Amino acid sequence: MPVPRIPRRREPLKDIAGTGQKRVLLASPRGYCAGVDRAVIAVEKALERFGAPVYVRKQIVHNIHVVTELEAAGAIFVDEVDEVPEGAHVVFSAHGVSPAVVNSAADRGLRAIDATCPLVTKVHREAVRFARDDYEILLIGHVGHEEVEGTAGEAPDHVTIVNSPDEADTIVVRDPSKVVWLSQTTLSVDETMETVRRLRARFPELQDPPSDDICYATQNRQVAIKKVAKDADLVIVVGSANSSNSVRLVEVALEYGAKAAYRVDYADEVEQAWLEGVETVGVTSGASVPEVLVQQVLDDLAAAGYRDVEEVRTAEEDLQFSLPKELRTDAAGKRDDRALGGRSRA
Repeated sequence: MPVPRIPRRREPLKDIAGTGQKRVLLASPRGYCAGVDRAVIAVEKALERFGAPVYVRKQIVHNIHVVTELEAAGAIFVDEVDEVPEGAHVVFSAHGVSPAVVNSAADRGLRAIDATCPLVTKVHREAVRFARDDYEILLIGHVGHEEVEGTAGEAPDHVTIVNSPDEADTIVVRDPSKVVWLSQTTLSVDETMETVRRLRARFPELQDPPSDDICYATQNRQVAIKKVAKDADLVIVVGSANSSNSVRLVEVALEYGAKAAYRVDYADEVEQAWLEGVETVGVTSGASVPEVLVQQVLDDLAAAGYRDVEEVRTAEEDLQFSLPKELRTDAAGKRDDRALGGRSRA
């Protein structure tokens, strides 16, 4: 697995006079979603319950800081289950895995803990159902993303990946009367709907999934940043480069009016030059980002004179998911207080 970057030290941001009334518009909801929270707690609890090391296939969630913290606690991240010693505990990431990965882990006698987000599991089940009914599944998502690989692996003979709206114009299907679309849960809502529109123009009988595949948290964070972006000279999105939903937030901010938008892993990546002539800074974070990283950005911005922080809230989130069944009790069999995963979120 790639070695996470350690934050570098840099000169503090400077308060440059003459910029005007400086303020921060803080998007809410932001940060951890219920599926991410559940997955991170699952690794923490596995370490508590079974001791280090606990192996994790891929990054448990797509965030450098989270991975670094869990590594320090004793988690070992691997690319594939064949790197895990036989009989060891392995956690499957929030993005899900294909049946082939599950079977490979079983063949090695691994004690698997499935931390797949339940909303991703829902898409897996849809893929299985439609494949059983001999539908061709047009899976809208990014080729190579772990979630897409896991979903496609449920029905490889029935799935065609549609990577972008432009690809919708060239897809070839066996039977235009038996086609359904599904999607990766972390995509841009607007881009996904454009892809669907173009697919339906070619295949009028295209069926929709039984319920929306793009997760509530992805949608909520995009709605919030749309509202912030129209009044922002600059938008800062906290999130890692391999976090699809974080990257989408930058794109959405620019599309909806922000004059500039950047993604950072850590506050130290915010550049002084970005603040030149900027009165209003919008701040948000992807669904796999702990709030501490956002607070560090706010602290640095305050040092540069952006002390007036206004929260822009567009939705309330209180969803929680139960932990994987292996982690709902302690070693003595007593139900654990955190069996229902969850901690405070913005």
